[in-house]
Amino acid sequence: MTIRTILVDDEKLAIQGLQLRLEKYPDVEIIDTCSNGREAIRKIKTEKPDLVFLDIQMPGFDGFSVVKGVMEIEPPLIVFVTAYQEHAVRAFEANAVNYLMKPVDESKLDDTLARVRQRLADKRSAEEAEKLKTVLAEVAPDAVDAIPEDTDPNADRYEKLINIKDRGQIFRIDVDSIEHIEAAGDYMCIRTADNSLILRETMKDLERRLDPRVFQRVHRSTIVNLNQVRQVKPHTNGECFLVLDSGAQVKVSRSYRDVIARFVH
Repeated sequence: MTIRTILVDDEKLAIQGLQLRLEKYPDVEIIDTCSNGREAIRKIKTEKPDLVFLDIQMPGFDGFSVVKGVMEIEPPLIVFVTAYQEHAVRAFEANAVNYLMKPVDESKLDDTLARVRQRLADKRSAEEAEKLKTVLAEVAPDAVDAIPEDTDPNADRYEKLINIKDRGQIFRIDVDSIEHIEAAGDYMCIRTADNSLILRETMKDLERRLDPRVFQRVHRSTIVNLNQVRQVKPHTNGECFLVLDSGAQVKVSRSYRDVIARFVH
């Protein structure tokens, strides 16, 4: 799998340095370089790369303006590369694969490209599944129903990592490690086995980002990771408690008791 890549930076030496660092990765093909934001938008729309290493601080159109400028097409994966730490939060809000500080650290570049490969693999697997369904729908419509649920072409659109700014730090939380989520107005309390973090987002918006096959509403203000449930304890008035792997207990209200049906065989 070749990763077609564009480098964007207004400093020529910065582009040359990144080119040298990327030479050791045989699957990375640098198809073009750009020295400003306007050129980058034009090249991204024309070349449709898989990946863009994008400087933030550029005259005229900065890196964030470039991201906005390509939203009308299916955007490539973005890795921000900058000398300014204060842009980190906005970079994660822009759903960047990663945020690299200049000069680029080789171990962090390794980690970044591993994430890129995984995202591209997930995306291409989903696209192949969708093509297969399209062909089957034409030549053997009865076979479409036999395709396993795991080939759902929309499965890769759900978040695998969530970036949370809390207490002046940015935490990258593996979605699978989340036990449950509690709502308090426009804030969400994200609870893992060993941490509790506050995310400013509505429950409705957060639900759109999580796989509904795994994360289910069990109360008006609570979402639970069903893969973390180890026991169901009946309670009064048709309610029950879910006991999670950490030992925490989450109440399931009567309105959502159908959620526990998957645990009853």
